[in-house]
Amino acid sequence: MSRALLIAALFAACDEKDVDTGQDSGGLCADVPLVNYDNFGEGFINHLCQGCHASTTPNRYGAPEDTTFDTVEEVWAWQERILARAAADAPTMPPAGGTSEDDRTRLRWWLECAEPGT
Repeated sequence: MSRALLIAALFAACDEKDVDTGQDSGGLCADVPLVNYDNFGEGFINHLCQGCHASTTPNRYGAPEDTTFDTVEEVWAWQERILARAAADAPTMPPAGGTSEDDRTRLRWWLECAEPGT
């Protein structure tokens, strides 16, 4: 009986991610509003990240040289790290704080639910 429950749970977990795109097809993303670079990400990145993570910033305040968010593609390349550092319940980025719970939620919606690169 427990083996059947385990198999059923595995199949249910597989249903949450679209096999072709890897995007969450249910759960978190099922009922969230459309959030993308144009309507949220660009402003968030420019306001809260570019001070240290723009390739042209004169003082990166210790941000690694190879971690730049000049384009939407660069942001998506760092998707997992951004989610871990800036969208967590206790974010460590930006180091001075400044993100609201609503912004962290929208950041998760964008980077977990939108098509990569948008």
